[in-house]
Amino acid sequence: MRLHLIRHSLTPETGKRLSSVNPDIALSAKGQEMATALGEYLAPVRLAAIYTSPHQRCRETASAIARGRNLRPRIDRAFEEADYGKWLGRPLKSLYRTKAWQDLLANPSRFRFPEGETLQEVQTRAVAGVEALLAKHPEDSIAVSSHGDVIKVVVAYYAGIALDLTHRINPSAASLSVIDIPKAGQPRLVMFNVIADVGRLN
Repeated sequence: MRLHLIRHSLTPETGKRLSSVNPDIALSAKGQEMATALGEYLAPVRLAAIYTSPHQRCRETASAIARGRNLRPRIDRAFEEADYGKWLGRPLKSLYRTKAWQDLLANPSRFRFPEGETLQEVQTRAVAGVEALLAKHPEDSIAVSSHGDVIKVVVAYYAGIALDLTHRINPSAASLSVIDIPKAGQPRLVMFNVIADVGRLN
């Protein structure tokens, strides 16, 4: 299976607040443009299916990828955003100054977001979601529209990167990362954090 991981495009909150499990944040006008560009970039790629987090920002991004294809994005909760608990909606600038944020950076594998998930739990559910898709699409190319932290931990798992190093992985909004996952043998990270107007797919 060739897995195309797509981080949702820009929203008014991207890079400013922890949107977390808020399902109703739509793409900004610029985000819509970026999602359209990514859809055009991926147009030559034959996709057997498109899956998406249930959150609106991911569904809108997935719809841009599906445009012009005979595909309807399918919701898969395995790829929804990390539950940041009491940090939901908090400005990132205020979180950067807290001891808890420093603890997160120092020990991400053991840190639990206040009344929310750990990154280990996010990785466990997201990888289980990928493995379920592998069983359905062992020879196909598929796309998944998801969130930054979800993509980080999935890439870390299949690239053999320790969870405590995931903050070195930073997928941009409306970016594409590709992983080949064979039925047998080693996975291979083919590309990471490709933006639609930079480079070309091979």
